[in-house]
Amino acid sequence: MIEILIAVLAITILAAILGILLGLASIYFKSEADPMVDQIDAILPQTQCGQCNYTGCRPYAQAIANGDDVNKCLPGGQATMDKLADLMGIKVIQSVHDEATKIKTVAFIDEHDCIGCTKCIQACPVDAIIGSTKAMHTVIKDECTSCVLCVAPCPTNCIKMIPITITPEN
Repeated sequence: MIEILIAVLAITILAAILGILLGLASIYFKSEADPMVDQIDAILPQTQCGQCNYTGCRPYAQAIANGDDVNKCLPGGQATMDKLADLMGIKVIQSVHDEATKIKTVAFIDEHDCIGCTKCIQACPVDAIIGSTKAMHTVIKDECTSCVLCVAPCPTNCIKMIPITITPEN
């Protein structure tokens, strides 16, 4: 009986020591997140499309906080760039993407060639593609940001980026 009591006491003391060490390590190795990066990231559209030449919105937010231009987010458009410029206290600048001459496009899936593999659904960062396995997929035009991330994974090349006509309703 005394051996069990000693074992329980030893484990309790060991757990207390390890808990104290973990607590001290969390204080010593604490990583402070930059609140500016969080604010910038909250403004970005979170499409993770890579059109800004960064792997996602968070890395682009970090780059903006470190002085990169705020005009690289195509899915966010001019409104996002205006908000970012206001947050950063800089002059509003035009997009590096020539929006005036760029033809607006949307993904289109050819029904006859679609095999329902769902690779495009997995690639779409904004869930603009709907469908199920082994069934035809379709694109929700209003949700598509024209990031073209769905085109490359398609094994049948049934996804095309087609121009859309800009009307007052768009």
